[in-house]
Amino acid sequence: MEFSESAVKNSLVFAINGERFEVSDIHPSTTLLEFLRLRTPFKGAKLGCGEGGCGACVVLLSKYNHVLDKVDDFSVSSCLTLLCSVNGCSITTTEGLGNSKNGFHPIHERFSGFHASQCGFCTPGMCMSLFSALVNAEKTLRPEPPTGFSKLKVSEAERAIAGNLCRCTGYRPIADACKSFAADVDMEDLGFNSFWRQGDGKEVKIRSLPLYNHNDTICTFPEFLKNENRSTLLLDSRRYSWHNPVSLEELQSLMGFVEDENGTQVKVVVGNTGMGYYKEIESYRKYIDLRSIPELSMIRRDDKGINIGATVTISKAIEALREYSKGGFYSGGMVYKKIADHMEKIASGFIRNSASIGGNLVMAQRKNFPSDLATVLLAVGSTVNIMNGPKSEELTLEEFLRRPQLDSKIILLSVKVPAWDQSTGISSGTEMKLLFETYRAAPRPLGNALPYLNAALMAEVFHCKSSNEIIISSCRFAFGAYGTKHPIRAAKVEEFLTGKLLSVRVLYEAIKLVRGIVVPDDGTSSPAYRVSLAVGFLFKFFSHLLEANPESVDGCCALWVKDSETKRICSQLDHCKIPTLLSPAKQVVELNRQYHPVGEPIAKSGAALQASGEAVYVDDIPSPTNCLHGAFIYSTKPFARVKGIKFKPKSLPDGVSSLISFKDIPGENIGSKTIFGTEPLFADDFTRCAGQYIAFVVADTQKHADMAANLAVVDYDVRNLEPPILSVEEAVRRSSFFEVPSYVNPKGVGDFSKGMAEADHKILSAEINIGSQYYFYMETQTALAIPDEDNCIVVYSSIQCPEYAHITISRCLGIPEHNVRVITRRVGGGFGGKAIRAMPLIIHNQAKPRMFAASGRKKPAHSVLLWRVATACALAAYKLRCPVRMYMNRKTDMIIAGGRHPMKITYSVGFKSDGKITALHLDILINAGIAADISPMMPNNMLGALKKYDWGALSFDIKVCKTNHSTKSAMRAPGEVQATFISEAVIEHVASTLSMEVDSVRSKNLHTYNSLNFFYEYAGEPVDYTLPSIWDKLAISSNFKQRTEMIKQFNMCNKWKKRGISRVPIVHEVILRPTPGKVSILSDGSVAVEVGGIELGQGLWTKVKQMVAFALSSIRCDRMDDFLKKVRVIQSDTLSLIQGGFTAGSTTSESSCEAVRLCCNVLVERLTPIKERLQEQMGSVEWGTLILQAQGQAVNLSASSYYVPDFSSMRYLNYGAAVSEVEVNLLTGETAILQSDIIYDCGQSLNPAVDLGQIEGAFVQGIGFFMFEEYTTNSEGLVVAEGTWTYKIPTIDTIPKQFNVEVMNSGHHRNHILSSKASGEPPLLLAVSVHCATRAAIREARQQLLSWTGQCKSDSTFQLEVPATMPVVKNLCGLENVETYLHTLLS
Repeated sequence: MEFSESAVKNSLVFAINGERFEVSDIHPSTTLLEFLRLRTPFKGAKLGCGEGGCGACVVLLSKYNHVLDKVDDFSVSSCLTLLCSVNGCSITTTEGLGNSKNGFHPIHERFSGFHASQCGFCTPGMCMSLFSALVNAEKTLRPEPPTGFSKLKVSEAERAIAGNLCRCTGYRPIADACKSFAADVDMEDLGFNSFWRQGDGKEVKIRSLPLYNHNDTICTFPEFLKNENRSTLLLDSRRYSWHNPVSLEELQSLMGFVEDENGTQVKVVVGNTGMGYYKEIESYRKYIDLRSIPELSMIRRDDKGINIGATVTISKAIEALREYSKGGFYSGGMVYKKIADHMEKIASGFIRNSASIGGNLVMAQRKNFPSDLATVLLAVGSTVNIMNGPKSEELTLEEFLRRPQLDSKIILLSVKVPAWDQSTGISSGTEMKLLFETYRAAPRPLGNALPYLNAALMAEVFHCKSSNEIIISSCRFAFGAYGTKHPIRAAKVEEFLTGKLLSVRVLYEAIKLVRGIVVPDDGTSSPAYRVSLAVGFLFKFFSHLLEANPESVDGCCALWVKDSETKRICSQLDHCKIPTLLSPAKQVVELNRQYHPVGEPIAKSGAALQASGEAVYVDDIPSPTNCLHGAFIYSTKPFARVKGIKFKPKSLPDGVSSLISFKDIPGENIGSKTIFGTEPLFADDFTRCAGQYIAFVVADTQKHADMAANLAVVDYDVRNLEPPILSVEEAVRRSSFFEVPSYVNPKGVGDFSKGMAEADHKILSAEINIGSQYYFYMETQTALAIPDEDNCIVVYSSIQCPEYAHITISRCLGIPEHNVRVITRRVGGGFGGKAIRAMPLIIHNQAKPRMFAASGRKKPAHSVLLWRVATACALAAYKLRCPVRMYMNRKTDMIIAGGRHPMKITYSVGFKSDGKITALHLDILINAGIAADISPMMPNNMLGALKKYDWGALSFDIKVCKTNHSTKSAMRAPGEVQATFISEAVIEHVASTLSMEVDSVRSKNLHTYNSLNFFYEYAGEPVDYTLPSIWDKLAISSNFKQRTEMIKQFNMCNKWKKRGISRVPIVHEVILRPTPGKVSILSDGSVAVEVGGIELGQGLWTKVKQMVAFALSSIRCDRMDDFLKKVRVIQSDTLSLIQGGFTAGSTTSESSCEAVRLCCNVLVERLTPIKERLQEQMGSVEWGTLILQAQGQAVNLSASSYYVPDFSSMRYLNYGAAVSEVEVNLLTGETAILQSDIIYDCGQSLNPAVDLGQIEGAFVQGIGFFMFEEYTTNSEGLVVAEGTWTYKIPTIDTIPKQFNVEVMNSGHHRNHILSSKASGEPPLLLAVSVHCATRAAIREARQQLLSWTGQCKSDSTFQLEVPATMPVVKNLCGLENVETYLHTLLS
């Protein structure tokens, strides 16, 4: 095939942040994100998942339309966008909005001021999602907004970040930062921030916000790009090429040319978003981009419907459908609108902006993708036009989907959506109407989640006015995504209903037919649940036409209502109606200025840098010369002999240089070590769990290393080996346990036998199970290792415990520790997944407790995963004598992380008739996985939370089971969160047995101060026990009793939605540990600070800066009012500050603060004599003058300390309580959290803004554990929830709609650091209130179900699993509740 010279161009031209780039040496598979991060200085866009599922990589893409002479701006996921597809376009990243040198953008400043950035890894993507919404709002014809605001609406501002994930903040402050730009925002609705003070008026608040001028727009498309010519051929080479055909004839020619070249691999692309779901390992030689063909990108409308070109993006199709629906409910308007509404649930905005209509349907046809689009378009009778060589062919969508898998040379050209009139005929006695609804049940209301089932239901119905009867004239029902190859038409149901008089009996029979038609394929998860959804949706479709009149259920019981009434009812029932995201919430914070600036709610240090993309994470560090990249090859078998590793022939990418295994280790094969044992870095001749590291492949790029690891074929041999242990029951049968040493084995409380003897009632051997949870830090595991002179090595690691990585690297490489340096600046989220398995213990003897090992923390540190990443990179760099780095892909990270400990619990409990519990015994089996890690500490951890109630007597038998699963480690609140659930499950069971209100049983069993002292060794003073006052205060502030009564009324009046409310307390024990600090005053008076703690997003640096400013200000020099700006906390360096320990367990911030305060006290003591002499001479002394004098007098201006807490202050208890209210949809099992109210005792907070963020973020992470996150494995223990498609953390549309938090200032605590208390982990336990409220709603649903069957007996005793996902909830509410209800009406 030949091209004219003018049409051939071997380079790409585009702009990034206004800067021109011309690139020719690039492979067509290169993504925009790869280019940004590897070839430009713009590192703001982050790699979070590589699937388009997290939003960390969002940028603004701007295209110039030559025909209309306008620029289209839209957000895209740069991890999926191919670089060649942005030829002639402009990209804006968060760096293009502003920076620290030229001034931050108001977006950056408001994210900082609203405390909307913690670890900061997700923040640049959040900012760009918001910026895209602002840019497009300005293009509307809306009225001019008030000064300082944009044309954006509050609802748009919230939804702008609906597809972005955040694991730290809990989303509420992010939503506030976004809403602050909206013209219709009520300033009173905006939450706690650093811009204004409580009581300030509206005008003051507006002036306090960083000014946003909506007319002062950033140029998103530079003029020089408008003159760049698009070409039909790019990057032509012998190995690969990219084609941009501009006509169907040229496309046909290209496809024919491809056919002539036998074996050529061709990829036809539009938006490339399918790569997020189907991870293609193979590389293509030819890429054909269809977007420049006019026929494929047009949208045309005529009397017969709308014709949408195959390359039209989903977002553009939504716009067109909405535009064409504005004519009212006629000429297809209603149908178009509802299709558009449903399409907004597909993926997220930045995916819809580049995903094409045609691509979605082709994936459904070729790869059985569970498409929403295919189902909806099938129901409305859509047709498609395809091109097969020179021929074009029109097919119904049903024919298209049923065809055998399309050949790659067949191109989908367009989709035709027919026009449907809502009112299709009126005669003197009858009226015909069109009914159309679409449905989907998915873990997230606003999309960004595949559905369990989707449906689109259409019916034409006659209304006979004289008899008030309804006859179904015709219908079209489509169901999809339920575990079948493609959506189906429910033909038998359609045939049955056509011509029928609508009645309860007819609907009942139709539903029975649905159950026989919607049958998920074998292996589909929750098959019965998916079938029940189809039943529920069909019932919901007709329910507003049925009048529940028992006298007429056999005949016509239909009720025809007017359009306005139809709309009203549909607005209540319509599943696709986008819910209001968040209601105004209260954040109550009592400030303490006794230790100024400690106690001030200042913004988190570096938050604006994080927002602007300037904050440097490990993977942002430029690669040194000759840097290589690594990836792990892991086992997929739980127990097998490893005979060898091979790579698939002809597929291995260029650049693979080395394969490193245990045989290459010069020192010890050590990946982790605790006092309980070691775990190897690599498997030796045997792999002992699925997910265990076998080898480390090294290549020239991260992409090539990952590809090589995916192409590795491990030769396993399981002959003559015992079967693996894959359950705790099997571990018990084979006596496979880890020993729990006596010095960490907790003791029971009281006399269990006596307590059971005193009981009026007993529950014996009840069982519950608890699943695991994945950390889902936004930044995956990463490290960079650089060989240095004299056999040394420097490692940059995103880790919570550099010291222990340092030690491990030394032992693995067989070199002295002084040859190793580990540097950590910041971490993009940790939650224990980037800590280590070093063990801090307290050993108790008869005299007093003493420290064991290197720490004083009751809990161990957490996962050793990143420790191993750092060690593997160091090993490879040491062996190959060149830099080696790794950024682990999300799938591998999830497979090998281990996560939270799953458990099986059996309990027996005795209690009085008034609900007072007298004794509790627990048999707990903990699945620890293959290595001990911190698991022997779990019993000790659990007891602290288990003892939150006065059980009378508490005994237990906790076994730590060794299984062939990946090693489980500690995750935020390790053991405590499981123990909290166990406690509440017992309380709920007791209450249901006695038919008592659960809240009264909880209140009955709250500790008195005396019982608290009996259960806890360090309960503190009576004044420290604030839980009773919190409990009572929360009941009042949350209107708990009034809402409880309102919920009862709601449940009586609503058949298909039930609400529940629950109030729960927590008691959480923490222990401070030794922590180093160093403070150095430089010659200009600025201060450099080092601490052992690592900044993970928890605000440690911020609190430390405040403490340094407070402590040094005691010298009382003049002009120290703005002293905070003089203080900088610098990165952790294991050779600069030793004994850094680890950052975990909620107390590192306060320990670090005390360490630097000790340093400052030393410096103040050294400076005081000089200051006094200067004061005598000069009268007043400025800080800079004092420091210059001190330097001249050879005063040591650097001080180090090692804070070791004394035994009186080492341990303390944290208290809090929460009330949560939920609403459960009985047709789908969806649980909406309507409101959560929290009161948490922070003592005298070191920084209320930081602590508030920790409380909200922990609570939402807890919601994920209790309600959403399924960390599932296959039958061999290999994790199958391996990405954002299958693992769902909370999003902005799943958090409490109203989220009220009070940071309680409980006054002076003389044994605490400036009277402060921890906030990182304890609030996570409060999320159990959501689970308990869900249980309450389910109880109401089950009682109603019983009443329908004529049974009066209570059915309140049941176990609600963790997590309480939609299938779990629906199963307990009744998978056949619709049939039961209809049968009741019939009988």
